[in-house]
Amino acid sequence: MNLDHSLKLDLSQKLMMTPELRQAIAILQMSALELSEVIAEEILENPVLEIVEKEGPDSSEPSEEIETSRESEPLDDYFNWADYFNNGMEKKSEQVIADDKPAFEVFIKNNVSLHEHLELQLHLAVRDTEAKAIGSYLIGCIDDNGYLCSTIKEAALALNAEEKLIAEILSLIQTFDPLGVGARDLQECLTLQLEQQESSNPFVKTIIAEHLPDVAQGRYKGIGDKLGCSANQVQQGVDIIRTLDPKPGRAFGKENASYITPDITVERINGEYIILVNESNTPPLTINPYYRQVAMSADHESKKFIETRLHSALWLIKSIEQRRQTLYKVMEAIIGLQQDFFNHGPKCLRPLIMKQVAERVEVHESTVSRAIANKYVDTPHGLLSLRSFFSAAVHNSAGEQDVSTSKVKQKIKELITGEKATDPFSDQTLADILCQHGIKISRRTVTKYREELGILSSTRRKRY
Repeated sequence: MNLDHSLKLDLSQKLMMTPELRQAIAILQMSALELSEVIAEEILENPVLEIVEKEGPDSSEPSEEIETSRESEPLDDYFNWADYFNNGMEKKSEQVIADDKPAFEVFIKNNVSLHEHLELQLHLAVRDTEAKAIGSYLIGCIDDNGYLCSTIKEAALALNAEEKLIAEILSLIQTFDPLGVGARDLQECLTLQLEQQESSNPFVKTIIAEHLPDVAQGRYKGIGDKLGCSANQVQQGVDIIRTLDPKPGRAFGKENASYITPDITVERINGEYIILVNESNTPPLTINPYYRQVAMSADHESKKFIETRLHSALWLIKSIEQRRQTLYKVMEAIIGLQQDFFNHGPKCLRPLIMKQVAERVEVHESTVSRAIANKYVDTPHGLLSLRSFFSAAVHNSAGEQDVSTSKVKQKIKELITGEKATDPFSDQTLADILCQHGIKISRRTVTKYREELGILSSTRRKRY
């Protein structure tokens, strides 16, 4: 066996995932808000990048006249404390509708914790030092859902106090807002809330105390037989129970609701659809001309650093522009393929796969998938995610074009909305009705779609 050494040239093509290409792919997947955060970080790290300043009267700085007028306005114009305490939240909301000034809640973050809320009420309700210490301890034992995680006996041992006094302080805390806070179990929580309501149904308390597991299973007839009343009366009592909050503390300590900013806006003007890519959170970027001059006269190390930053800045600007063009083309293709939806609404949504859009845009399916990820579009029919335009098809037995799953769900929802409350449609009945309308679908698929819509089963929807 002879072994020899030789040199051989081999020419081949390979796709290399360069850092620039990875950045472009990541930018394409980002929403408008995520992209604005990336731009802000890049501007801080890259001295070559700068934001194009807008010239003219559209400056973000408030004028001196506006600031003076704000200082001269009394605080009562923004918020009337007497109206708040006397009229409550409903009156306050009516005042906001009638007044052009913003509501006071706009200026306050709703991140007050449950413990802080209860401590404030305890400070106003109790003056005795020992009672305050006991109340603070009990409030500290309340979890985020509003339930007391300790017993009166355990609190008495920890505080070296009488159980009777601790029970009195706990009863006081249970009258605080929110109703039902400080309860030791679900039954007590619902009972505390029920005591603050005037209910004409005499069976509600008994249902809460003894029959909650049966209520969860929808066994209204069995509960009625035990209580000596009709199933209709039991169901009326259950309706009252459902108005109560089983977790009264969950409304506190939450961050403010985050609102979705659409990445694309589609408007209909003179019968044509205009596509607007949202760039309000994406400031226009440019290259600082100073560094171009410095690069020509700087030493080797400085010149190399500046050229690297220039390359990074140019690639970022190019990637952002490429993202904008891709979003525009994808949305344009979606409008062309879902023309009936934009003309007539969600009922006319057709089955669509990413391959169809990719063929129109002349890109790979993965590019379409990245372009629609975490993106929302503001259409004449509401705010929708781009992924909602893509749905599988359900076979149409009438020989016509296949129907999208979204349309099938909408049809199921309409049928359930129009059913008789005393005789709701079962899943098999819904499947038979859809088959009569030319939509071939099994009972298990109806059950799946119904659960995705958050609709209860027929036995749970039935009214007696």
